[in-house]
Amino acid sequence: MKDFEYQTATTVDEAVSLLAARGERARVLTGGTDLIVQLREGLREADLVVDIKKIPELMELSYSPRSGLKLGAAVPCYRIYDDPEISRAYAALADSARIIGGWQIQSRASIGGNLCNSSPAADSIPSLIVYDVICHLAGPQGRRTVRVADFCTAPGRNVLGRGEILATLEFPPIKKNSGASYLRFIPRNEMDIAVVGAASWLQLDAAGERIEKARVALAAVAPTPLPLTAVSEWLVGKPATSETFAAAGDMASLAVKPISDKRGTVEYRKHLSGVLTKRTLVIAADRARGASAPAH
Repeated sequence: MKDFEYQTATTVDEAVSLLAARGERARVLTGGTDLIVQLREGLREADLVVDIKKIPELMELSYSPRSGLKLGAAVPCYRIYDDPEISRAYAALADSARIIGGWQIQSRASIGGNLCNSSPAADSIPSLIVYDVICHLAGPQGRRTVRVADFCTAPGRNVLGRGEILATLEFPPIKKNSGASYLRFIPRNEMDIAVVGAASWLQLDAAGERIEKARVALAAVAPTPLPLTAVSEWLVGKPATSETFAAAGDMASLAVKPISDKRGTVEYRKHLSGVLTKRTLVIAADRARGASAPAH
């Protein structure tokens, strides 16, 4: 690993100023579980690493049923699933947070860092997409917002400009009769990259029988995490049954654009896309009806 300068920022403005001054030679450290590995292996270079974990705004974790969830970009994963109220309200987010690395990694890794790493196979991003999360960014030109579905632009790339950081993630309040789930398939039991990941969110009618709104998103099947807009729109108005969910899975397997690599072939990923879409829809529907059983 090449030598680099390390500085700790205590305010958003300080972090932005440090990053803007060094441009492409500066990197943000949230948990470091991706960045340190990338620097050690020569995948990225840095003259300056700015630690943002001491910025109060980026470590905020606050929730109320009326206003929703505010998640600082540097909040470690374990704080999400350790909070019973948050993990119950945003179950798909908790599903994701529990499987980002092992438990040692989860004491450092953050959902914000996982998003900014912008891997097509990131475990948190499909869940963020189906919750319709808003990203609050801060940079030299001030503050701006962007939907998480528009954040990633290519493998390892996103909309962040020079000197810009992700400050917080804003989750809308949970709607009545709604539920969500995230599942992935990996070759080993833990600490592996998803062959395919899938998240689904459903809002059912008062009887729990018909779908009023739906969102589905997949990981590791396209250059960026993929919202399945056509599948989501097709589900609206359909009965919340296993037959509907199986048909949505078939649609998902046709909508993805995967590649073949050492973890799986195109055909295998297409098959898994259908299977995981169906399974997450089933779990999301069960949760919308009040079930609290974990997804895994």
